[in-house]
Amino acid sequence: MTSGTAPQRSARAAAKPAPIMRVLMVTSEWPKLNAPTTTNFIRRQAEAVQAAGVSVDVFVFRGKQNPYNYVAAWTRLRPLLTSGNYDLVHAQFGQSGILTFPKRLPLIVTLRGSDLLGIISDKSGRYTLRGRMLKGISRFVARQADAVIVVSDHMRQYLKTSAPIHVIPSGLDLELFRPMPQAEARSKLGFDPNARLVLFVGRPHELRKRHDLAIAAVDLLNQRLPARLEVAWGVPHSKVPLYMNACDVLIMASRHEGSPNVVKEALACNLPVVSVPVGDVRERVRHVDGCEVTTDDRPETLAAALERVLQRGGRVDGRSAVQALDEHVLTQRVIEIYRSVLQRQ
Repeated sequence: MTSGTAPQRSARAAAKPAPIMRVLMVTSEWPKLNAPTTTNFIRRQAEAVQAAGVSVDVFVFRGKQNPYNYVAAWTRLRPLLTSGNYDLVHAQFGQSGILTFPKRLPLIVTLRGSDLLGIISDKSGRYTLRGRMLKGISRFVARQADAVIVVSDHMRQYLKTSAPIHVIPSGLDLELFRPMPQAEARSKLGFDPNARLVLFVGRPHELRKRHDLAIAAVDLLNQRLPARLEVAWGVPHSKVPLYMNACDVLIMASRHEGSPNVVKEALACNLPVVSVPVGDVRERVRHVDGCEVTTDDRPETLAAALERVLQRGGRVDGRSAVQALDEHVLTQRVIEIYRSVLQRQ
């Protein structure tokens, strides 16, 4: 289903009845199966939309913040946009949408976080010039698009466009992310069955994720309550649910997020969450007893929240709070946006 030049449909899709519409999805991110990555939701959405009867071809390119890569990808993409084989384009991320100009087909763009909020340097911890350029590109694409999807409501404030703006978070695989006995998960990972475990999911070296803040919070926590910080990175995505079921609480310390999937996945496993006020986390945990969103991002505030959650103990009823985020449910909303755009042409 994926290619950087001529997208191909799967044999399974070809055997189905005629598709209700033909979509070309353009993305600068595409995960390898079982690789340590945070963009599995893109593959999952494409596959779910295709399974619902829409013909989806995916054009993948690797921009790597290099203008040459974008020019080369633009050149390869042009014949597809003028081939007559597609009804519309769905760009994942603002930087992907820029490749579709000048527009030849109706355009839907999904903005997911850093494309609209900026990029934080892993060296300086400051917002980068390229990140500011990316924000400008994403806003331009949104102004020209026929519909815009953002993954959380707070992202609306960064947009000025006459196009309809829809809030659709990234969907969840509720079959993969599900509760399991903690003792079983710890046994499979070789974890101490009696330890208090705080889970951090993300690239430790990515300054935006603030692994250092998580470490500082757990260090302070240890002055009052023994606990250990476990990092789930460099492991297959399919193994992350084991970590979530093995640990006692998830810590989210990011400087900025759109709609962090790790929080929603933790809730699907009934894992308590302690988070700084970022993205849409407050909305996600609002009705989940046993989770906390701190008032600030000081390590002592996070440590106090972790202590309260760990002293409470047990799991939470997070799964009920994320049922509406099932990928199959959200897929129907995406398809309705496709239909509404085509009806206005």
